[in-house]
Amino acid sequence: MTKEEWKPLRGSKQQPDQIMLSVRSDPSRAMTVRWRTAALIRCGYVLFRKRGGADEWTRGEAECNRFETDLDESNFWFAEMTGLAPDTYYEYTVGDDSFRSPVFTFRTAREAPEEFSFLCLSDTQTGDPEPPADYTGFNGILKSILAKHPECEFILTAGDNTNCGQTDVQWTGFMNGLSGVAERMPVMLCLGNHDDMGFADYFSFTGKYYSDKATYFSNMLRGSYPYNGPDCYKTATYSFDYGNVHFSVLGTSYYEEMNEWLLRDAAGSNKTWKFAVHHFPVCYAGATTENEDTWPSLAPGMDKCDLVFSGHEHSFARSYPRRGNALFDKPSEGAVHYNLGSGNRNPPGARVIPKVWNAKTYPHEENLSMYTVVTVRGGVCTLRAYVEDGRFVDECVIDKENDRILPPDPAPVYNRTRLKFKGYDLGMCNEHTLPQKINGVWYLCPGPLMGFTGGTAERRPGKIRVEIYGRFAEFTENSAVMLTSEGEQTMAGPCLRLNEGQLFVPIDDFCRPLRMHALYFERNNFISVESETEARCIAPQP
Repeated sequence: MTKEEWKPLRGSKQQPDQIMLSVRSDPSRAMTVRWRTAALIRCGYVLFRKRGGADEWTRGEAECNRFETDLDESNFWFAEMTGLAPDTYYEYTVGDDSFRSPVFTFRTAREAPEEFSFLCLSDTQTGDPEPPADYTGFNGILKSILAKHPECEFILTAGDNTNCGQTDVQWTGFMNGLSGVAERMPVMLCLGNHDDMGFADYFSFTGKYYSDKATYFSNMLRGSYPYNGPDCYKTATYSFDYGNVHFSVLGTSYYEEMNEWLLRDAAGSNKTWKFAVHHFPVCYAGATTENEDTWPSLAPGMDKCDLVFSGHEHSFARSYPRRGNALFDKPSEGAVHYNLGSGNRNPPGARVIPKVWNAKTYPHEENLSMYTVVTVRGGVCTLRAYVEDGRFVDECVIDKENDRILPPDPAPVYNRTRLKFKGYDLGMCNEHTLPQKINGVWYLCPGPLMGFTGGTAERRPGKIRVEIYGRFAEFTENSAVMLTSEGEQTMAGPCLRLNEGQLFVPIDDFCRPLRMHALYFERNNFISVESETEARCIAPQP
């Protein structure tokens, strides 16, 4: 279909649509509402009052953000209903004097609630980037979940709400998927990489790009959330409070600036809990996944949090408390990284395998949705993960009051230094060729590592040549010079014959020409070799 054919189906009209509640200030005393109209509408306001009463309507004027999309020019309106009473039902309608929405109902939060619950979803995008972006199925899934869990007071996402967010066709499809829900409960959206993906010409699918400013997300939601993020990246990064929890929602660009903001944001809150949301997982579970953008750039800020929600992998994983490059047992020692499964029947692209940093994983490969219900009661946070068909995947209790996590599952501490590749243990192929520290330099045995990953290891008398990701390095026994794809390089120590008669080489020198690097988790006593690519390692067959 062409742009002209899509415009009457997904374009804006005089009648308000895309109505969505959100939290911009104290949710027990205020509520923000957002809607869309055609650009020719010059006025917008909300009318609200206590539900079912004879009170006069209170009028709240709306801010307007006019935005020209790839489909048409639209007005996005944002109004805050203030002066509300806690734990009270209100009714409201939005629009102008001529075109108004139906009357909808919402309930304000309790003041300083002893307990509250919310729904966590991620990766709700549907289908290929191209139209129709039909979220009808998601709408049914969402309503079914909330019918099972009426205790949920708002929805929090971990990104990839759409599949190609730099287009009006996709965003309108997603907002249609929220209809019947977003009008009655707040929806707090996190930006994902697909939410800032676009095409120079969406209708011919040419010129694919990513918007580092998240243009559509930022313009369509500009007044929905607190405008308190870093100067270079507002709306896509913001924070809000609900009950005794401070939420920091992070975008997908400007990592150094986001980290500095996150440090300030966490330091400025006196809430019991600090939760962050970032689309890309730190403690990833995919076989080839990497997290080079997120970690270590956001590590200092995330280390100030109790819990970090993520998505991206379309599979479930829950980490041990992590702080820097160390895994712990108690919530006081680090943040639990919690990777949500797909919220809209999107089988994963990344195949989940056990990783050393994750206490629990679930290979969510069925064509079913996953979701998590989070309940906070004082200093105790309970996370329950479900599959759409009712199966229970995981329950985790983070008990700050007693400084424990239930069920108990202590992080591993090894008596001999283990070698991992992207967090995955090499197993029996490396049982007797573990890393060794010689004269202050860590050494590894490259042969078993290459065999495990799918790279190549060619052994000749006194030599070993390895190749992975299209690059190679060749080492010679007793020599500190290695031959690489980029010429000869000098190592920190010579290639040595050690355990099992195998050749060992300095780890950092081994990694450098192969575009990899090594992380040493001193407390847990393991080394993980990481790479900046998600390419498959398997060697080509001539």
